[in-house]
Amino acid sequence: MSGPPGVGKTSLAVHWAHRVADRFPDGQLYVNLRGFDHRGAVMDPAEALRGFLRAFRPDEQLPAALDERATRFRSLLAGKRVLIILDNARDADQVRPLLPGTPGCLVLVTSRNQLTPLVAAEGAYPLALDLLSAGEARELLTHRLGAARAAAEPAAVTDIVARCARLPLALAIAAAHAATRPGTSLAAQAAQLRDTAGGLNALDGGDPITDVRAVFSWSYLALTDPAARLFRLLGLHPGPDLGAPAAASLAGGTVPQVRALLHELVEANLLTEHTPGRYGFHDLLRSYAAEQAGRTPERADAVRRVFDHYLHAAHGAVLRLDSGRAPAGLTRPVAGVTVERVRDGDAAMAWFTAEDAVLLAAVRGGADEGLDDHVWKLAWTLTTYLEWLGRWDDLIDTQSVALQALLRAGDLAGRAHVHRDLGRTLARVGRFDDAAGHLDRALELYRALGDTVGQARTHHNIGWMLQAQQRHGDALTHSEQALHLFETAGDVLWQARTSNAAGWLHAQLGNHRRTLDLCGRALQLLQQLGDRHGEAGTWDSLAVAHDHLGDHAQATRCYEKAIALFEQLGDRPTAADILVNAGDRHHAAGDRTAAGDSWRRALRHFEALGDDRSGEVRRKLDTI
Repeated sequence: MSGPPGVGKTSLAVHWAHRVADRFPDGQLYVNLRGFDHRGAVMDPAEALRGFLRAFRPDEQLPAALDERATRFRSLLAGKRVLIILDNARDADQVRPLLPGTPGCLVLVTSRNQLTPLVAAEGAYPLALDLLSAGEARELLTHRLGAARAAAEPAAVTDIVARCARLPLALAIAAAHAATRPGTSLAAQAAQLRDTAGGLNALDGGDPITDVRAVFSWSYLALTDPAARLFRLLGLHPGPDLGAPAAASLAGGTVPQVRALLHELVEANLLTEHTPGRYGFHDLLRSYAAEQAGRTPERADAVRRVFDHYLHAAHGAVLRLDSGRAPAGLTRPVAGVTVERVRDGDAAMAWFTAEDAVLLAAVRGGADEGLDDHVWKLAWTLTTYLEWLGRWDDLIDTQSVALQALLRAGDLAGRAHVHRDLGRTLARVGRFDDAAGHLDRALELYRALGDTVGQARTHHNIGWMLQAQQRHGDALTHSEQALHLFETAGDVLWQARTSNAAGWLHAQLGNHRRTLDLCGRALQLLQQLGDRHGEAGTWDSLAVAHDHLGDHAQATRCYEKAIALFEQLGDRPTAADILVNAGDRHHAAGDRTAAGDSWRRALRHFEALGDDRSGEVRRKLDTI
């Protein structure tokens, strides 16, 4: 279904979907693909698939790759009857991964473009919507206003229809405005439209719809002053939607104050509460709000407040998520910022999940606002969340953006941190040469800065990279260097984590009694410090040592403790790795049943993550 912006494509699609709901007993799916977002924040098909898959299986971890998600989506819909609405699509390439592979499903696509490739190659049926005729537009307006009121001022109705360019969206807003002001004549409201006629620059050249700005302006000018101010400031928000705390930071007010203003905007049809507590714009309204915000002298202050909001909230959340993270040394938020605080790791993970798309957009768009310090620190806050979900591409992307921001800012300390994070992530995906380059550069910078802890953390990461290449002796050298530096710095938590890393490497080298000694002491410290992630890794090291020493029952207990903790924390890649190792040890000990159980659990994690190692695990399962 194609047509100009605001012509009613979405309304018609949703209306029809409600009418035919009984024909699709397995459900309906809807997504706004944001194909014409004025900031260019077009939704990636992988993001849309994430929402669809979670709608059916909310607790299941998702593969990272687009193709893997598309395959899982098609498998999930096999044999089902589901109606899928893909609203506001940009082009055929955005739509194709979202198409099911079963004849029982139906897809309705709306777009400003005709999407001819879908018609030619996918057998789509084209339906073009145009502006309403004058009679249809009058009928719509009359239905909204009431027949008596419209009949009393026919000339004014004709004028409003003309000023709204017969555009359904504009007519709906004009009707809502008139309906909420029954004491004002339609002639007076038509006169206001004439006085404010203009045309949104965001509309493509040659589009006949040039009076929609007048309608938006009319509704905007009818708002209370605080609501009008909030509306234009919302146009500065970096992401696709937001909650009340972020809106409060934009406005520099309190959450209760802003909730009332958000309600006013929703009532005025200038904002949509698409899920409880989350608000977003229609594309045209977002463009109009941004246009108004560009004219206000408080623009820079509002942008700084909202970026401070997300940076401080994300910083607090990542420290709750992983107690091993050291604070990033933030400056105090500017006046008027509402900082969201989470109570524990589970709440932190939920917060990151809700704000995922906003945070990614802020990292990618912050440079345009001259906020390079916010960009790299926001990217820093995302590393644990993205790593635990196995979203390596997003991690590399955000850290690369952060590095460019730091190069512009000339921040050597920040560059050291980002080089280390990039090196660690690249090692995780097997790009060892690139990883080594970043880690070596981080070590050079930390040495130049005299940062002992930074050097220690980098040696620890180099040790992990080397052990991933089976270079256990070289890895142990770096882990021991890291341990010495952490002891010099008095960092007890990381002494414990690095003792575990050294213990693990001793196990790989056959020194299992040394592993039990190092990791036993590390475990006590980590439990005292409440570091659940470090504790989980230490249980894994102890399991390996006990297994090689012949105590398989104790090894199994340690493996299960490690796996349970990693799964509780949401670190599924590490849980899967341990399950594979546990399965290998069970198989070597002759316990084929336990080996199969461990490998099947690992396979579920790897498939959910879209990890290529799922094939390796399937081959293991074929042997039992």
